Amino acid sequence: MDADGDRAHPGCRNRVIRRNPTAARSGENTAAGLLLLFTLIAILWSNSPWAQSYTDFWDTHVGLTFGSMHADMSVKHLVNDALMTFFFFLVGLEVKSQFVIGELTDRSRAAVPVLAALAGLIMPALVFFLFNPSGEEARAWGVVISTDTAFLVGALAIIGPKHPSRLRTFLLTLAVVDDVGALLAIALFYSEQVQVWPLLVSVLLIALLAAVRLLPAARGPAYLILGVALWLALLQGGVHPTLAGVAVALLIPVFTPERDRVEEAVEMIGAFRQSPNSEYAREAARRLRDSISINERLQTAFTPYVSYLILPVFALANAGVQFDMETIRLAVGSPLTWGIIAGLVVGKFVGITAATAIVRATGIGQLAPGLTLRRVAGGAALSGIGFTISLFIVDIAITDPVSQDLARVGVLVASVVAFALGWLLFTITDRISPPVAVGATLLRAVDTERDHIAGNPDAPLTLVEYADFECPFCSRATGSIDEVRAHFGDRLRYVWRHLPLERVHPHAVDAARASEAAALQGRFFEMGARMFEMQDHLEWQHIYRYADGVGCDIRRFDEDVQSAKVMHRVTDDIEDAELMDLSGTPTFFVNGVRHTGPYDAASLIRALEA
Repeated sequence: MDADGDRAHPGCRNRVIRRNPTAARSGENTAAGLLLLFTLIAILWSNSPWAQSYTDFWDTHVGLTFGSMHADMSVKHLVNDALMTFFFFLVGLEVKSQFVIGELTDRSRAAVPVLAALAGLIMPALVFFLFNPSGEEARAWGVVISTDTAFLVGALAIIGPKHPSRLRTFLLTLAVVDDVGALLAIALFYSEQVQVWPLLVSVLLIALLAAVRLLPAARGPAYLILGVALWLALLQGGVHPTLAGVAVALLIPVFTPERDRVEEAVEMIGAFRQSPNSEYAREAARRLRDSISINERLQTAFTPYVSYLILPVFALANAGVQFDMETIRLAVGSPLTWGIIAGLVVGKFVGITAATAIVRATGIGQLAPGLTLRRVAGGAALSGIGFTISLFIVDIAITDPVSQDLARVGVLVASVVAFALGWLLFTITDRISPPVAVGATLLRAVDTERDHIAGNPDAPLTLVEYADFECPFCSRATGSIDEVRAHFGDRLRYVWRHLPLERVHPHAVDAARASEAAALQGRFFEMGARMFEMQDHLEWQHIYRYADGVGCDIRRFDEDVQSAKVMHRVTDDIEDAELMDLSGTPTFFVNGVRHTGPYDAASLIRALEA
């Protein structure tokens, strides 16, 4: 039964799933919780009767001796210089992925978060310099430029603003650019006196790393050995060795899964099914592995260790500030502390919000559908939560232990204030402008330049369908649509939007991409009709034949179907559907209002006439 009590026409029902967002967000929230827990442990430990043991433990030296050679470093430096290399390696993988196949491949789509992120890097530093224009403490400007992504997404989950999906995507894109800026700052401004010969060796090692992709096998061990050598060379060369992780990550190839490789893996699995043996099993596993880029595999493999082990240990080693009366007294009157607080809280908020407003007003870029400036303002406030890289730069930018404690106080206080400000903004704006019922009205107005429209684009009546090329009920509804269009003639415009239900229709997203690639050659509805006719045969080899049959240039079609532009057109519709809580196909909107009940031709005609 539907909401108004009528028996609904049967349709395809399934929550829209492009990846596993629930599991991903749960993992991010857990990581943020662990960071917070270990931060509290560090603060409690450093302010307990056993405070001296905290300092003694992290100052303990560990070393390696081989004959007459000996190397050692403190436990804290082992964490900050060695373990944190894996964190920066993971950041580098994410940056490479976003610029090659992710959100940052589409310049118009990325313009707003990229420019907002740049303003969010520059403005905090300028605010900091107002408090610390010169002297040794001015060197700590890098502390205020970075946002802690783990705490950011965790705070967003705790506050729970309405419809956070698009805001979360915006903030994660912004965080990638933020990370790039922080990495460049560390490389350019926080390296020690450089040594020429070790750096020349580093250049040679980077060249060898770039050539690893050409090896026929054993690429993993080669990356590992050369990566360790690069870390040692940078350490000896005076450049912060954690940047070795970034360098290795940026040289590791990334690509979207290729059809041929996936099909080869499927064929080998079929051979193993017919004749199970160890040789087929090993080859099937290898082909499955090779069908996914090493970048994605490494992100999947390293993320749990970095999120659940390395970052909590880093927090434990670096967040131990003694909040005694003397430290508090010094912090209250310290330009360093106030510069960090103002830089993170005020600088991030003003920089990101103002840049977003300016970019949108000038037309350089546009916010994603469903994302408003007030939402961005709340996210900009939360971006003042600086922790991991902020504390990391405290340790390498400031040498005086007292000043280090004052800087850490600033980072911790700024993070708390930023969270409170973000919570306040989201609470107030949601009360002033309460969200409408989810899915009751069309989220994004029809755009004659973007949407796929059949009929008169300026017609007074509008029928929007969210549908799936592999859904048999959508196929049946097509006959209804033809009858409805014939009834209204030029008074009706019909709009198609994508809602591929991947769980029940494994080829739905591929079909949607194919339709968008055909649309770039003016063949959207022709391609859609052909795929509806052949719903049981939507593998790629068939789709290419259909594209050729409707008159597409196959070479151009092949390029377009793999492009980020085509994928974003599909995911835009999917994200709109998620925000409206659409879970089945077909779903209709009549003149912007969601249609409930049967969707036969007579029912749709009555709804449109009403």
